[in-house]
Amino acid sequence: MLLTADKIHDGHRWLPAGTVVEVDDAGNIVALHAHGKQEAQFFDGVLCPGFVNTHCHLELSHLKGKIPERTGLVSFLQQVMALRPQFDHPEQRVEARRKEFHTMYENGIVAVGDISNTNDTLDIRGEGKVHFHTFVESIGFTETPQKQFAGSTEVHSNFTTQASEKVRLVQSIVPHAPYTVSHVLFRMIDKHDTGSLISIHNQESPAEDDYYFMKKGGMQTLLHGVGINDDFFVPSGKSSLQTYLEWMSPTHPFLFVHNTYTKRNDVEVAKTLLPELSWCLCPGANLYIEDALPDIGMFIQEGVKICIGTDSLASNHQLCILTELSTIKQHYPNIEWAQLLRWGTYNGAHALQMDDLVGTIAPGMQPGILQLQGLDSDQKPTVKRII
Repeated sequence: MLLTADKIHDGHRWLPAGTVVEVDDAGNIVALHAHGKQEAQFFDGVLCPGFVNTHCHLELSHLKGKIPERTGLVSFLQQVMALRPQFDHPEQRVEARRKEFHTMYENGIVAVGDISNTNDTLDIRGEGKVHFHTFVESIGFTETPQKQFAGSTEVHSNFTTQASEKVRLVQSIVPHAPYTVSHVLFRMIDKHDTGSLISIHNQESPAEDDYYFMKKGGMQTLLHGVGINDDFFVPSGKSSLQTYLEWMSPTHPFLFVHNTYTKRNDVEVAKTLLPELSWCLCPGANLYIEDALPDIGMFIQEGVKICIGTDSLASNHQLCILTELSTIKQHYPNIEWAQLLRWGTYNGAHALQMDDLVGTIAPGMQPGILQLQGLDSDQKPTVKRII
């Protein structure tokens, strides 16, 4: 199969005009031809690799539309905890999860970093349609979190036994967030596999740093509201990020998620301590929860690897990377589409350690190919899966 278009983005940059992509029946890129071939199928708009969603919570799909927007993170978390027990019929969760997963697939996502607290997503991983890195979250803000960690290792072992000949399935145990994981649990997670990919919800609310600086504010209210005794916690007088990185080995690749209130000195400290790190932006969820966006200009100036996530349908309207990129473009119109598409494709693949497979249109890769239209118009851009 020979494909060409008005413009082709290979995951890194625009390819020369007239480039033709040769793809075999299995979706492998065979070759790139510098000169157009008459028999090539032409597509209006842009061709690019399949998108990579580096942060998602498919197991929360049944909460779509249930939580009001712009209430702030503390209120949002309280509502998630209150709503989850109301859905006691597994078939409701299964139906919602499968529906939204297939919609995500049609939105062009070929690989996902999916957060799991349960084994609920084993079924959709098993469909063999999308590459998964499942981040099994461990939660336990206590001095003795052994029981909570044992639950995480059990979930992790169930994902480990699942195999697929069609897609890559990977899993690691990770901390949820600095306000739900004690220093003891951080160290247990660290020692479980010192080379595993770590994803963490990072600085999503000002209340997170307030707690680490002064041990007061909304996060303490949240903890006390669910009956957690935080007497053992001693504030470090530093940001949450600068504190918990002291409890983790630099041998881990890191994926920091949200970063809505991350400051330049936090980025500089992380760059100094960690040889491999990526910063995931979830603009739709940031606006949905906090009505705020990260300082994207600062991240660009710092030259860090930026990738894109959707978060959950409890905090977003859709699982669509093109929509996330369009949201950034609306707020930062000077960011070129060439850069945005790199964030949504190659950078995400690199963050999930799948850049040997997806994220780039190059011989030997199997990235999927999407047709994008309307990138430079006033209309909402559209995505269509070609391969």
